[in-house]
Amino acid sequence: MKLLINVSQLKGTVRVPGDKSISHRSIMFGSLAKGQTTIHDILRGEDVLSTMQAFRDLGVDIQDDGDRVTITGVGFDGLKAPQKSLDMGNSGTSIRLISGVLAGQDFSIEMFGDDSLSKRPMDRVTIPLRQMGVEVSGQTERDLPPLTMHGNKKLKPIHYQLPVASAQVKSALIFAALQADGESVIIEKEHTRNHTEDMIVQFGGSIDVNGKEIRITGGQELLGQEVVVPGDISSAAFWLVAGLIVPNAKIRLENVGINETRTGILDVIEAMGGQLSLSDVDDIAKSATITVETSDLHGTEIGGEIIPRLIDELPIIALLATQAEGRTVIRDAEELKVKETDRIQVVADALNAMGANITPTDDGMIIEGKTPLHGASINTFGDHRIGMMTAIAALLVADGEVELDRSEAINTSYPSFFKDLELLTHG
Repeated sequence: MKLLINVSQLKGTVRVPGDKSISHRSIMFGSLAKGQTTIHDILRGEDVLSTMQAFRDLGVDIQDDGDRVTITGVGFDGLKAPQKSLDMGNSGTSIRLISGVLAGQDFSIEMFGDDSLSKRPMDRVTIPLRQMGVEVSGQTERDLPPLTMHGNKKLKPIHYQLPVASAQVKSALIFAALQADGESVIIEKEHTRNHTEDMIVQFGGSIDVNGKEIRITGGQELLGQEVVVPGDISSAAFWLVAGLIVPNAKIRLENVGINETRTGILDVIEAMGGQLSLSDVDDIAKSATITVETSDLHGTEIGGEIIPRLIDELPIIALLATQAEGRTVIRDAEELKVKETDRIQVVADALNAMGANITPTDDGMIIEGKTPLHGASINTFGDHRIGMMTAIAALLVADGEVELDRSEAINTSYPSFFKDLELLTHG
């Protein structure tokens, strides 16, 4: 598709879709709790729909009337062997977290995904699950999907130090530990998003978090709850950056989740001199209205413990850095290589094709700014964040056209993206 280029202003208010991470987990916890769970403002993107269908295939009654999702939970013991393999689509969150859920089930199951998911390593999850007594096999030594699993009703608790900073791996092991006989200890490499830990408490469970050490006891019973999903800061990130780099822009984003493990992009914006303010802060829901406007930006260094707090936002942060004066260095972000694409290389290739000056490194990028952008033909390679990053970059293009191939990938997390873009361009 041809993208809108060279807009003269962006103004207005947007309410971004529900947080993808919380949407996934609300379906999982609702299915694994006893009683009814009602979910409001859930994201109906393709990844979350994959999770929803997987639990329906596992015997859970999930109703969606377009306004709210109602789940009649069955508990861990109420899941049923599906009649077919579970299709995880493009969702790494679905296949990794559900692997932990299925670890304590006494039936065999196969999980598969699309071409992109089939290239993503699952060994970071399968290695510890095998230590807990799960039989699991994948393709090659990295356990690429499809995965074949046979759980164990007598799961052994685990004491495990995560070799990577990954909320998906941590969450998979927490789901498995909830079914183990005894106390498990999981130690994070760096603090990652803590939605799973928060939702255990919300659903009536117990978990002990002390720094990077997590202790959880198996055999707990969870109870259905009412969940209101805040807006996804990863989706809001595209408008945050657009509001900072497009001339004559001022964008107000309502009900954005500001969980402390997810707000690294706000810290980076402030470090680069961006004009940003928070209002309507709700400390209980961990949400706020965020307003940004066109700003003079300067380069910065991004690395260390902040990386897990903004890992999904790094593609759009790379675009932000191309419009900042001076050099920006992103490091310690090797995890980008095992996302929907190798996001280090794909981001660099896409933005360089449009005139940026980005050098990919083994663990990040070196970005020289400020660079004008021009038209190009860009392929998302099925990665939703590459698609949205390119659409925002196109707003700055002064000459040529921007053609985006496989733009449908954006539906993975933000089905109304282009509708919201049109709203902002018309002020």
